[in-house]
This record gives sequence, structure tokens and C-alpha cells, in this order.
Amino acid sequence: MDARSMVVNCNVYRNGVSLGRISIDEIGDALEREGTFVWVGLHDPDPDLMRSVQREFGLHELAIEDATGDHQRPKVEAYGDTLFVVLHTAQHDGAGLHLGETNLFIGQRFVVSVRHGPSDSYARVREQCETQPARLARGPGFVLYALMDFVVDNYRPIVEGMRQRFSQLEESLFAERFDRGRLEALYDLKGEALRLHAAIAPVSEICGELMRLHADLVPREAQVYFRDIDDHVRRLVQSLDTMREMVTDAMHVNLALVTVGQNEVVKQLAGWGAILAVPTMVFSLYGMNFRNMPELGWTWGYPIALAVVLVASVALFLRLRRAGWL
Repeated sequence: MDARSMVVNCNVYRNGVSLGRISIDEIGDALEREGTFVWVGLHDPDPDLMRSVQREFGLHELAIEDATGDHQRPKVEAYGDTLFVVLHTAQHDGAGLHLGETNLFIGQRFVVSVRHGPSDSYARVREQCETQPARLARGPGFVLYALMDFVVDNYRPIVEGMRQRFSQLEESLFAERFDRGRLEALYDLKGEALRLHAAIAPVSEICGELMRLHADLVPREAQVYFRDIDDHVRRLVQSLDTMREMVTDAMHVNLALVTVGQNEVVKQLAGWGAILAVPTMVFSLYGMNFRNMPELGWTWGYPIALAVVLVASVALFLRLRRAGWL
């Protein structure tokens, strides 16, 4: 892949104003200017590009190793005066939930974002930050907040879409016919809720650690913004927990309805079996090979036998109908 396509942006800022785009090799010179910081955005970079970024910013090799690939858990780790933050991004294309990963390196004078897998571009975040020079002048701490807030905001429509899907499935839950596809859809929805929960829940811990332990990058006046992110995350986690419980209950109800339906079928079969037992018993009696059966020589024997069978069958049918078996 071309290195230019992997470097989404590499800008220098002073007092909240962009001084223009630079190349990766010019980062060292830019950091020598007083009062500047550098914001680099990478998308699926290769190891060579990551080594170049490591040299320019002096990043720890373990953090670079984690950021080169994906499949890291959401976390925040400190390597000297640099923070390494891992976030999971999420997208839903209608066919299923897809998770990506964003790795953030935060220093006193730089921000490096590394995106892997499904994720919206952070170009909008950069554009919004550049329209707020007073806040952007606070440095990398504000950029970290803007990126985390963007990731968390993208969770919200996915959770809302999952809630709407559950409402539709819930409406068809008490349909007369069992639908195997409905049960599979509930199971898939529960799996997506679990995966999204695992991506969102750790963000609350990350916000707490940033506010408690890293006052150099997140000063007191900026902590209110991370508390806001934490509040949004807690709401989303609560919504997912509630929906997950409701999906589980819906699956149990669906299976219970299947069992009830099977019991109804068994009851009906048993009822008709009881009714058919009456003529079976009488006619099997006449099928026995005995000579001395008084009814065989009686003129009214056959009509009376039929009448007895008919009356007994109808009486049994009415009795079972009142009992709800038929």
C-alpha cells in the first residue's frame, strides 16, 4: 500500500491554528518550534511506517507492537510521558456488527491516531477542532477528548438500531406459527449486544483513569469533558444490559410458546385417539372368531352397535371439547 494513502493527515498546530500539513520526516523539525504540537492520523499503516513514526516521536516499542496489529482490548497504558489508548470502533451495515480498532498515542506535544478495520474517518473531528481554536490551543488533551467523544457518539445509532430490531422481533413473538428465523435473529441480536458491550464498557474505566492519574495531559478544567463521555458510556452500557436481558427473556418466551404449541398438538392427538378407541374396541369385538355371540343373530344388533359407538364418540368429543383438548 502507498504510504501516502496510509497517512490521512499530518498537521502542525500553534495556539489552536493549523500551520499546514507536513511529511512524517518533517515531524522532528516541527517539534523543535516553541508552542507547537503535531496531529498525525494513520489508517492501516504497515510496519515500516510505524517504525518511522516511532523514531520521530520516540514511542515505546511495546506500544508500537500493539498498534501495528489489531485485536487489542480497550485500555490505557502509560509509557513514560506518553499515553497509549486503545478504543474499539463499531459499524453496522445491515448484515451484521463489525468492530474496528483505534490506537492513540498522546504526548505533551503530539497526537497519533492509528485506525484498523471498520471505522469512520476522523477528518470530521479534525475539521470541528480547527473551528474551535480556543479549545484546540489546549493541546493534545482536547484532541484526545474529541476523538474519544466521536467514537462514543458513533455507538449511539448502533444501539438505537439494535433496539428497533428487537422491538420488531418482539411484536412478532406471539405469532401463531413458530418461526425458526425469529429465534435465530434474537440469538444474533444477543451476540451483537455482547460484543458491543465488550467494546463500550471499558471506555468508562479509561475515562476514570485519565482523570485520576494523568493530570498533566487532562488538566482539571478539561476533566468535565471526560466526565461527559463517561456519562454517555454508562447510559449506553445500561441500555445494552437492559436489552440483553429482554432478548434473553424473549428467547425463553419463544421456546416456551413452542413447548405450549407442542403440548396442544399432543392433547389434540390424545383426544382423537380416545374417541377412535371407542369404535375400535366395539368393532374389534365383532371381529373375534366366536360362534356363540347372541348379537350376531339379533336383527337390531348391528344398528344398536353403531348407535352405541356414535353416541359414545359424540359424548366423548363434547366432553374433551369443553375441557379444551379439541
